[in-house]
Amino acid sequence: MTPPPMSNAVSTTAYKVLTADQMATLEKDRTFAGAPVDRADGYIHLSTEAQLTETVDKHFSGQTDLHVVAVDLEVLGEAVRWEPSRGGQLFPHIYGALPLDAVLAYGPLARDADGRVRLPVAG
Repeated sequence: MTPPPMSNAVSTTAYKVLTADQMATLEKDRTFAGAPVDRADGYIHLSTEAQLTETVDKHFSGQTDLHVVAVDLEVLGEAVRWEPSRGGQLFPHIYGALPLDAVLAYGPLARDADGRVRLPVAG
């Protein structure tokens, strides 16, 4: 069954930054219920490709051993809502858990020569 199209979506792929422990949980349990801030807010925070570097710089500054997860928003269907946040930009939020089945690729957080966060590449 194909999920319904998402309104206001500019992309069908979004990104989640996870700590090493959170990444291990996703791999082991095949699902991720959210970081403490996600659970407190009631949804899992994601970023678009254009928002990812600023998200990392703002919320993960100084942290090491981080991972970037590419999420297929179409798989999640209506669990995804695009809502205004930082500067009025629309951000994708997952209302529910992130299943490993919705993950397209993941890998250690790395930056290119310009300082932008590199996107994970599927093998």
